[in-house]
Amino acid sequence: MPASGTPVTVFVHDADPLINAGLTHLLRCSARIEVRDPGPGDDPAGVAVLFTDRMHRPVLNHLRDLARSQRLVLVVAHLTEHQLLQALDAGVSAILFRHEITGERLLDAVGAAARDERDLPREAVGRLVDVVTRLRRQPAEVRDAARPPTERELAVLRLLADGLETRDIAERLGVSERTVKKVLHGVTVRFRLRNRTHAVAHALREGYL
Repeated sequence: MPASGTPVTVFVHDADPLINAGLTHLLRCSARIEVRDPGPGDDPAGVAVLFTDRMHRPVLNHLRDLARSQRLVLVVAHLTEHQLLQALDAGVSAILFRHEITGERLLDAVGAAARDERDLPREAVGRLVDVVTRLRRQPAEVRDAARPPTERELAVLRLLADGLETRDIAERLGVSERTVKKVLHGVTVRFRLRNRTHAVAHALREGYL
C-alpha cells in the first residue's frame, strides 16, 4: 500500500453481482482500501479489479481501456501462456487465479498494483520462464511466428471474418487490394496456415478476434 497510509481507491469491475459482492466484501475488510463503484469519475490513481472466467477480445479491450488511467488486478479462472502474455501486454500488474484467491492474497495484489509492482502466481511465473527459455532456443523464423498479429493484420482478419471480399476490405481500410493481399499472405506464411479461412479460424481459436 502507499507509504503515506492513505487508503487505496479500488473499483471492482464485474457483470456478475455475486462475484462483485464477494470481491467487494473481501476488500472492505481492510481499512487500507476504499471501494467505490466504477464510473466517469474514477480516480486515476486508483486500482481496478476485474474478474473474468475466460480471456477473450472484449476483456482484453476492457483491460487496455482501464490501463490508460488505473493500475490493474486481474482475477481469472485460468490462463493459457498466450493469454497470460496478452494480459501483461494489456497493462495488468497483478494476477490472481480464482481457485487461489483469499482476502489476504487479494489485498496483497491490490497493494502491489498500487505501488506499480508485479504480483503473479507462482504458476504464471513458471509459465513466463518457460516461454522465455523456449523462445531463446528457437530459430528466428520460429520466434517470429510466436509474435501476435499486428493491429493492421487484425483489422484485415476481422473484416474477413465478417465475410468481406478483398476489394471491400481495401475500401473499408483505405488501402489498396494489393496491400490487403500482402497482409493476408504475411499472416498465412508466418503462422503456417493453409488459406484465409484457416487464418480466421486460427485468430479466433487463439483469442485474437
